[in-house]
Amino acid sequence: MQALPAAVRQHLPQSLRKFKTSGRAWLCQLYYADPRLHYEVWNMGERRGVLELGLHFESRDREVNTALLAGFSRSMVEVKALLGPQWEAEQWDKGWSKVYETVPYEPFSTELLGTLSGRLAKAMIVLTPILNELSP
Repeated sequence: MQALPAAVRQHLPQSLRKFKTSGRAWLCQLYYADPRLHYEVWNMGERRGVLELGLHFESRDREVNTALLAGFSRSMVEVKALLGPQWEAEQWDKGWSKVYETVPYEPFSTELLGTLSGRLAKAMIVLTPILNELSP
């Protein structure tokens, strides 16, 4: 997870490389202006069998999260066309929302880092303009 931000930056155009990061051993968050609206890679563990990557709306204002989810829901045909049919937009815990995909769990390796960083960068390229248009 610590190596993910640098790996993602390599796949992004210059205009999207100036993100900030936060993380823990099991997740990495990348964000621009508001840390509560962030891209995330979450290792849900071997028991759950998946890794999740996506864009999370975790504002303390439930209405902001709901409005962002509604806006992305209107764009999901485009999102799925560009990122794949496995991408979903849904409400989540604590009034939060997310646009995300899951991939099968596998232990972290150099190969997985390359795969995840490329997928997350592509998602950031597709989703950031939509987020910027919808953000309050």
